Amino acid sequence: MRSISDIAEEYDFLDADERYRLLIELGRELETMPDALKTDATLVRGCSAQVWVYPTGDAEKLHFMADSNAAITKGIVALVISAVQDRPASEVAAMDVTAALEPFDLKNQLSSNRTQGVPNMIALVKEHAARIAAG
Repeated sequence: MRSISDIAEEYDFLDADERYRLLIELGRELETMPDALKTDATLVRGCSAQVWVYPTGDAEKLHFMADSNAAITKGIVALVISAVQDRPASEVAAMDVTAALEPFDLKNQLSSNRTQGVPNMIALVKEHAARIAAG
């Protein structure tokens, strides 16, 4: 998975249509999430599409698997995951993920319908991280 800074650098040079394509590409690059993990417990509430996020790894190196049934939404969740992937759980729990996503200006780049679930994605990732960091 690409780092959030590498993605931001590329994103900055693209026009609106190319940005959509980049988000779709990011979604395609996500590690495959087994269907058995796509449960009510891993479902992110409040998203216009179905989104699942599942933490793996440990407190030292938190890793997330994620998926969505919509291409753009899958790209958005890939963006969120890229900000936190493989970092210590305590760091992710304390991180301002919203600030990490600010360079992408998602609220102005995408419809409100597509971005309404982003705060819930971030909250779920941070809740997982806090729980794992606490042991």
